[in-house]
Formats: sequence, C-alpha cells, structure tokens
Amino acid sequence: MLKGIPKIISPELLKVLCEMGHGDRLVIADGNFPSESVGKNAIVIRMDGHGVPELLDAILQVIPLDTYVDTPAMIMEVGEQDKGLDIPIWKTYKQIISKHDDRGEAAVGQYERFKFYDEAQDCYCIVQTGETEIYANIILQKGVIK
Repeated sequence: MLKGIPKIISPELLKVLCEMGHGDRLVIADGNFPSESVGKNAIVIRMDGHGVPELLDAILQVIPLDTYVDTPAMIMEVGEQDKGLDIPIWKTYKQIISKHDDRGEAAVGQYERFKFYDEAQDCYCIVQTGETEIYANIILQKGVIK
C-alpha cells in the first residue's frame, strides 16, 4: 500500500502512469469505446466497475496536464447524427479539470469523432471503463512535474 494514491488507481494503472513521460497520452474510455481494436499498439487496462469522472479525478491527482499545449484534455465531438444532444458529463469533466489545472475548462478541446479514434491509436494507454454515458471518452496529455 502507498500513501496519497487514490484507491481507485490499481497497481497496473499506477505503473503505466509512472512509465508515461512528458507528452505521452492516455485515453479514459467509456464502455462503448472499441479499446482493443483501437489500442492494438497501446496498453489496455480494463476498469469496468468504474466511471470516467472518478478515474479522471484520481488520475489528475497524480499526474499534471501538459502546459506546453493549449488543450491537453481532448473530448470526442458529437457525431453528425447526434448533433444537438446535450452531453452533461462534459460539464463534470470541466469541473474536475478546473480543480487540478489553473487553465480550467480552457484546457479542454475537442476532436471530431473519427479524428479522436485516430489520435487514440497513438496513445500510450487506453483505460476502458464501464461508463454508460455517451461521448464520455477523453484523452489526457501528461505534463511535466516542476
């Protein structure tokens, strides 16, 4: 056991977060995300019993977001067929990020849906959750501890 590490962060996830360097990216994926096919070149960690917000908050307690890019937290833009849908979980993400990063919600950007999948293929790790909200995927870019 370690002090100061959120209990939700498994040993496997902690190891991956330690291995990641500045600029490396991590996907926290909802339950619908095709983690295994998109993550063929990534480490895929399953955390089915958890939602994205609780993992986002825990991860941001132990790693900083990248300050060398404008938007180190990227969400998946709503697809054309879902235009006009309200995605309340995004507000939650912005609140959590604001708690851990001085830029607040300005640190959050969006990728078009298929661009998000393309970017996810280049991420170091994909954390597959059991999140049931749609468009609940987020990519985090790790920063530097100063």
